[in-house]
Amino acid sequence: MACAALLSANPALAASDVSVLHFWTSGGEAKALNILKSDLTGKGVGWKDEPVAGGGGGNAKTVLRARIAAGDPPTAMLMLGQDIIDWAREGLLGNLNDVAAASRWDEVLPKLVQDFVKVDGVYVSVPTNIHRVNMLWASKAAFDKIGATLPTSWEEFNALAPKFQAAGIVPLAHGGQPWQDLTLFENVVLGVGGVPFYRKALVEGDLAALDSPTMLAVFDQMRRLRGMVDANFSGRDWNLATAMVIRGEAAMQIMGDWAKGEFTAAGKAAGRDFLCVPAPGSAKDFSFLINSFSMFSQTDPAKRQAQAAFANVIMDPANQLAFSVAKGAIPPRRDVPTVGLDSCGQATAADLVAAQPADRAVPTFAFGHAAPAALVGAVSDVVTQHFNSKMSSQDAVKRLVASVKAVR
Repeated sequence: MACAALLSANPALAASDVSVLHFWTSGGEAKALNILKSDLTGKGVGWKDEPVAGGGGGNAKTVLRARIAAGDPPTAMLMLGQDIIDWAREGLLGNLNDVAAASRWDEVLPKLVQDFVKVDGVYVSVPTNIHRVNMLWASKAAFDKIGATLPTSWEEFNALAPKFQAAGIVPLAHGGQPWQDLTLFENVVLGVGGVPFYRKALVEGDLAALDSPTMLAVFDQMRRLRGMVDANFSGRDWNLATAMVIRGEAAMQIMGDWAKGEFTAAGKAAGRDFLCVPAPGSAKDFSFLINSFSMFSQTDPAKRQAQAAFANVIMDPANQLAFSVAKGAIPPRRDVPTVGLDSCGQATAADLVAAQPADRAVPTFAFGHAAPAALVGAVSDVVTQHFNSKMSSQDAVKRLVASVKAVR
């Protein structure tokens, strides 16, 4: 399909507008996005908001593919990981190198961020924040009620479940959606197997790692977690699971640190109302997710100018800090002081600094950074089948190996 046909201008937009396709619809996400929108519109650039509900972004990807096929791509889209690389190599994303050079992106962005916004030497996407996926969120009131401390291992986590259940508290808040199941799985792989196993299994798709006693132990732990969720978990959105912890109905949630944006939006404070620590077994490890807005190629100079303005708004240090506070994340720019973050954010920022030279920072698998979409999909299907049935761990391992073989 010819590139020119794909990049036809949208006649519904003024020349200086940006159409922004995204899947940030929860309270904390909307608050963070408003920071960028307010600054951009204050600079005279229009913002056409195009939200697509669905926390994992799958629905937004479907909308994007339809718009690309119709020759109507958005000006900018929230994208994650390998999707950025794929669209860039299709020749559909714009070149932001002039904007990046003027603002010294090479100097202020760490390599792990550049790897997902710069493709073949060309900046095509603008990073808004870094999330840590391996996080445990807890209700302080729930832990006070049973007189317990936060678990640091899966053994400790498992031992707490019956105590919470006896107190009438759901041990684990979870939403039964495939991407949430996969988020749990990623955390268990990292906590049970460690970084070397995580890389072998989820980055390389190594068959020996997938068909191993360690992977069997991972599925055993997933089965235990299945017994800790409430009966109404199926189909629940992630932010509604977070709300269960906020209200004290559930004790814990394993979710990336975007969950903190929900606590913040609800007026809750770290340490006083909720507690945050790395997920069990992964205190020194850091599973990272880079959020960024990819810019689709434009033939209209006014639209390219609007994209440049949007990029500069995203990369403004003050906006990066304010955005991270609202979103529950940390800034991708390494020159932004973290003193403005709460205790959770400051700990996360320090942990990332420590993890990088120790080679303990790993790209998230559940959100498409670690592996191609085909591998992620093959693993996700098995994980969800196992979590929502009585499938044994042994059968899950067999199906996992077969599914990965089929897409290699």
